[in-house]
Amino acid sequence: MIVSKKMMTGVGSVALMAAISASSGTVLAQELRGNVRVVIGSTSTGADTYQNSSFVVDKLAEHLDINMKVDAVGANAAFRTLDRDPRGNTLMIFHDYAYLGHLYGVEGFSDIFEKYAIGPAVSINPGNAYLVPKDSPYENLEDIIAAAGEGETIRVAIQPGGVSEIGFSALKNAIAIEHPGQEDNLVAVNTGSQSDKNQQLFDDQVDVINGSVQANEQFTRLPEDDQKAMRFVWLTASEETIEQAPEDGLGETSREQLLEYVEPNVNVTMGDDESFTFDKEFFFLYNKDMDPAIVEQIDEALAEIYDEGEIQETLKDSFFIPNFMPSDEAEAHFKEKAERYASIIENIK
Repeated sequence: MIVSKKMMTGVGSVALMAAISASSGTVLAQELRGNVRVVIGSTSTGADTYQNSSFVVDKLAEHLDINMKVDAVGANAAFRTLDRDPRGNTLMIFHDYAYLGHLYGVEGFSDIFEKYAIGPAVSINPGNAYLVPKDSPYENLEDIIAAAGEGETIRVAIQPGGVSEIGFSALKNAIAIEHPGQEDNLVAVNTGSQSDKNQQLFDDQVDVINGSVQANEQFTRLPEDDQKAMRFVWLTASEETIEQAPEDGLGETSREQLLEYVEPNVNVTMGDDESFTFDKEFFFLYNKDMDPAIVEQIDEALAEIYDEGEIQETLKDSFFIPNFMPSDEAEAHFKEKAERYASIIENIK
C-alpha cells in the first residue's frame, strides 16, 4: 500500500493531536482541580485546627478558583483518607501532634516523614498554656518545680500524646535535671477535651491543667473566690512568637502580660543552659505519591497569598501568628523539631 503525502500529513496531524491531548492531560493531572477535600486532625469545628484551616483553605480556593472544603474527621480518619488518595483531591492540615503522636506511641500514628510528604507551614497558635486555680499555693512554675523536688505530688490534667503532653514532658524532664529522682512526683491525669481538663480543676482533682489562652483567658478574669477562677503560670511559646501577637493580646490580657509567662521570665530547663519552648505550628500533609507539581502549585499560591498580606491580619485577629514556610523548608524545620523533642520524651521514659 502506497501512503500519499496527504495521508501522511493526516496521520501526522492525528498523532500530533494525540500528543497534545496527552500532554494536556498531564498538565491537568499536575494541578488541583474539581472538588478538593482538606481533612484535619480534629473532630471539632470550633477549635484552633478548624479555624486555621478554614482561613487558609478559603483563601487558597479563592486564589486558585476551585472548590475546597475543610472536613473535621479527626487524626486517624484523616490519615486513612489521605492514604487512599494520591491524586491531589484530598489534602490534610494538622499541627505538631502529627509527629508527636508517633513519638509518644499513640495508636494510629505513623512516622509522617516516612509515610507522607510534608507541605507548607501556615501559622502558629501561640496560646498553649498551663494554669492553676487562682487561689493555688503555687505562685508560679518555679514553685511547682520546687514543690515536686521536695516530695509533693503535683497532679497535671493533660490529653495524652501530642501538644497537650509535650509541656508536661518538658516539666518532668526539668524536675529530673534539677531534683534527680523526684520527677515522678509530677503525675499526669489523662483526660479528654479542654472542658474535661477544666472540670478536673474546678473539682479540685488536679493542681495544674494544660489549656490555652483562647479557651481559658475568660476564667482568669474571675474573682479568686469563684470556683472556676484560674491564672496562667506558663505559656510554652517562645518570646519571639508572643511578641508578634497583637498588642491588645486576647480578652483582657495584653501581650505585655502574656510575656510574663514565657521564657526567659519562666524557665523550664533542658540542661546545658537551654530552656524549653514550644510553638504549636500548623502545616499541610500530602499523600507521598501526589504529583510534585501540585506541591509546587500550592507553595506558589500560598506565597502569593501571604505576600498580599490580608491573611496575616485575619489570622492575628483570631490570635494566631502567620508563619508561612514552603514545603521543602517546612519539612526540614519539622524534622529538626521532631528530633529535638524526641530527646525529651526519651529522657522521661
